[in-house]
Amino acid sequence: QVQLVESGGGLVQAGGSLRLSCAASGRTFSTYTGAWFRQAPGKEREFVAAISRSGSSYYADSVKGRFTISRDNAKNTVVLQMNSLKPEDTAVYYCAADRWGAGRRGIYDYDYWGQGTQVTISS
Repeated sequence: QVQLVESGGGLVQAGGSLRLSCAASGRTFSTYTGAWFRQAPGKEREFVAAISRSGSSYYADSVKGRFTISRDNAKNTVVLQMNSLKPEDTAVYYCAADRWGAGRRGIYDYDYWGQGTQVTISS
């Protein structure tokens, strides 16, 4: 069993930065792929970024070059550094864990989810 808790959301102006953190419980989290998804009002939840147990990273085209995902297995955390933020990045951001895959992008591929953290970008 893995429990995920996100933090770091907030309100920033366009062009600014935010750093989201996902703290995971469970000794086996280092064997999971960690990922971030987001869901804007009225839209489906979408893939943002993932990092495999070996450290390979994957990004949605919409965030490539602006967002960076990283992990610290000793601390059981996955971090999403978001730079050059745009109003269209506004969403609830969710942390997720995938026991079997690496870089998968479907919501049904992930076994565990956090409660989400709100990110709002003002223009």
